[in-house]
Order: sequence, then C-alpha cells, then structure tokens
Amino acid sequence: MADRHLHILWTNADPDTSEHMVMMYATNGMLRGWWDQITVIIWGATQKYVINDEAIRARMDIAKKAGVTFSACIGCAVNLGTKDALEEMGIEVTPWGERIALLQQEGKHLLSI
Repeated sequence: MADRHLHILWTNADPDTSEHMVMMYATNGMLRGWWDQITVIIWGATQKYVINDEAIRARMDIAKKAGVTFSACIGCAVNLGTKDALEEMGIEVTPWGERIALLQQEGKHLLSI
C-alpha cells in the first residue's frame, strides 16, 4: 500500500500563506481523503506566530478536528523560548532535524512552506 502520510514543514509565518495554504491544504487534505494522515511541523518563527495569533490558533483547531496533527521542533522551541507555551497548547515538542532528513532520504512525502 502506498504511503499516504504527508508531513508539512511550516516555516513561513506570513498570515496569508499560513491560512490560505498551510491550514487550508492540511484541513482539506484530511476532509477530502487526499491523505490518510497529515502532520504539520511548526518550525522557526512560525512557533511565535502560533503562540501570539488567535486567528491562526482557531484555524489550527479546525484542522485538528479534521484529523491533522501538529508537532514542533524542540531545538527551535528552546532557542525561541516557545516550548512551554506550545506544550500548553497540546502541541508535541520533539526533535525534528534528523527525522526530516530521514523522511527525505526514504522518499517520504514532505511539503515545505
């Protein structure tokens, strides 16, 4: 069976890109059955954006209800001081550097925004 798990590496904290690409595609990807699983990896400046913007958090809640999972890079979270806030939001904070390398090396589906 084909791998139907998409990872979205979300590094762009632009509100329009975040809402009209990342959240829209992730949510519709699950609701319309384009993917069996979608994991959005919150990386870099996007972590501060997620913590500080109520509108994007509302879009994330909609995506979560559709089945999208969210995870954040622990290295970024420690450096940016966002770890505790992300965890309080229920977002997994974990090492992603090596995992992203493995995803690419294994030919898995990774969309970088």
